[in-house]
Amino acid sequence: MSYLQDTSAPRAQTTISQLNTMYQSGEKIAFLTAYEASFAALMDHAGVDAILVGDSLGNVIQGHTSTTPVTIEEMVYHVECVARGNQSAFLMADMPFASYSTPEQAMDNAAHLMRAGAQMVKLEGGEWLAETIRFLVDRSVPVCAHLGLMPQSVHTLGGFKVQGKSPEAAKKLIAEAKLLQDAGAQMLLLEAIPSDLGKQVTQAIQIPTIGIGAGPDCSGQVLVMHDMLGAFPGRTPKFVKNFLEGQGSIEGAIKAYVKEVKAGTFPAPEHCFKS
Repeated sequence: MSYLQDTSAPRAQTTISQLNTMYQSGEKIAFLTAYEASFAALMDHAGVDAILVGDSLGNVIQGHTSTTPVTIEEMVYHVECVARGNQSAFLMADMPFASYSTPEQAMDNAAHLMRAGAQMVKLEGGEWLAETIRFLVDRSVPVCAHLGLMPQSVHTLGGFKVQGKSPEAAKKLIAEAKLLQDAGAQMLLLEAIPSDLGKQVTQAIQIPTIGIGAGPDCSGQVLVMHDMLGAFPGRTPKFVKNFLEGQGSIEGAIKAYVKEVKAGTFPAPEHCFKS
């Protein structure tokens, strides 16, 4: 029997209020990416707190070298697929490249993702996004901001490079985190920054931080599903661990990931960046 046909009692639906309760109590939040119904159902059954339908699907599903080719129509399709498989994990969706250039455009596209099943949308960008975040939140769209390495800006950044390494860059990132929080962001994803900066940002704001290559002191962690299963060819990022090693099943790997995130043992020092 597949997990899509699982008749066991589901967990209660996870909400942003419950994630905030976890954050306030110090319980780590375990995110994973998913792009279709079967893996979403498996993750939900294995105890993942939250699922991100990431524009990383451009890399791991479509075979592109970046996330920029992904369209809003493709994101809506994958959110719908994941929503059908998921029963209780919190569901967040990426706003893809060029889908939120103005507040009005962002609202229109966020509405499509929310109607597809997303409970929150994620946008990449710093100070320039404050007005858009405020516009969305005022219109009942929950927002997760994204700082550090921003894959949609990889051509501007000159590649997939660790961000916030200089004192000036770190100071700017902390200031932007506060600004986006004040604009109404209810969560902040931090990608590829030194672990000590991840700790500083987490301590400087009052919303959960979700790290991917941002150190163990973030409020939670996220990995791309294909990376944590060792299923994506090519160079493995420093912050990735193959949780399928030593496990007898994919479900076992997901449970091991959740367990290590909750215990604070992942990411370990070997997965972290230094200033």
